[in-house]
Amino acid sequence: MKRKATAVWNGTGKEGKGHLTTQSTVLNKTQYSFGSRFEEGIGTNPEELIAAAHAGCFTMKLSFNLTEAGFPPEELQTEGQVTFENGAVTQSHLVLKATVADISEEKFAELVKDAELNCPISKLLDTAISVEFTLN
Repeated sequence: MKRKATAVWNGTGKEGKGHLTTQSTVLNKTQYSFGSRFEEGIGTNPEELIAAAHAGCFTMKLSFNLTEAGFPPEELQTEGQVTFENGAVTQSHLVLKATVADISEEKFAELVKDAELNCPISKLLDTAISVEFTLN
């Protein structure tokens, strides 16, 4: 399976602007710029998309782990926080709120750790990864 996205940029790094389109067209000429990346401008940015990709990938991997272990989750909600400093992604931190019936905190932590280490986006990222969780 291959997935693709296209980035188009016009102009200089600071004054220019661009847009992103994904194969699924969920992003369809979605604006990004210096302002949306390094300031609080309107539009998306690569780091925000990495945070979303990591949160989504981790959450799905954890769902598979829990289901395989006999604890299908009621709800998993993960917020991804990517730190971008000095021109590099230096950390990806995931904050998980989970509702899973009849699982011990120890077993849950074990399955979370496996998802942290083995989701495909975690494997792709060359940065510090951390996860904190709340289990209901």
